[in-house]
Amino acid sequence: MIPAAFDYERASSIDEAVGLLTEHGDEAKLIAGGHSLLPLMKLRLATPSVLVDLGGIADLAYISDTGDQLAIGALSTHHQVATDPLVLRYLPLLAHVAAQVGDPQVRHRGTIGGSIAHGDPASDLPAVVLALGGTLVLSGAGGRSREVAAAEFHLGFLETAIGADEILTEIRVPKLTGAWGFEKLTKRAQDWAIVGAVVVSSNGASSSEGSDSSDGRSVGVALINMGSVPLRAAAVEAAIAAGESPAEAARHASDEADPAADINASVEFRRHLATVLVQRALETALT
Repeated sequence: MIPAAFDYERASSIDEAVGLLTEHGDEAKLIAGGHSLLPLMKLRLATPSVLVDLGGIADLAYISDTGDQLAIGALSTHHQVATDPLVLRYLPLLAHVAAQVGDPQVRHRGTIGGSIAHGDPASDLPAVVLALGGTLVLSGAGGRSREVAAAEFHLGFLETAIGADEILTEIRVPKLTGAWGFEKLTKRAQDWAIVGAVVVSSNGASSSEGSDSSDGRSVGVALINMGSVPLRAAAVEAAIAAGESPAEAARHASDEADPAADINASVEFRRHLATVLVQRALETALT
């Protein structure tokens, strides 16, 4: 299908992009790689009258070491995240998942900021950042910025905490100090997850917001496509902290979930998948 007609503006700075958003209000949409917004526009599910292209803001594509965290510019592509030496060293989980996004064309054009800002609960990267206890930096005009915890960022289906005059500019993720597990089921390798599970086991001080287990490790668990937003599986985290085995804890995988039925899976099948995938991810991260 062909999108509805729209005007195109290419911003060269954050202030210019924010100014265009303010000028055009609800009629404007931001675009970076375009792999989240353009499909909706082709289906006429999104009909902005103005597209504000962020691709000209070159200084939003970076990955830097800030001590106990990595700071990732929102315009960093999935390929950059998957292959960057700092990410491979300190956040191998994030690199592993970014390498599975779409196909090579998508990974070279799509951005981590676009994936997170789009707010799709079936997307892998928002759940990974959630499990790792990341923080999102939102910037407005005149150098104004604020930080939002990943656990508070997604408000509903395709709805986030980004204000009408704000742009997601940076993702801050604590360095991973322990093991991890990642599992998802798809029809094809490049498809959205039917269900996915992310487990982070951190040694010592928690880099996520999970529960401390009996051996001092902090375990964070997040679910993909099990509700209208990326979810923390708090009941699983609590079960592990109480000394339950991965198999026992995984039985709580969908306690907080509210999965939907669609052409790919029924509600019951998604709940079953969550149990199976969480157990596998727990076993990988904890053994």
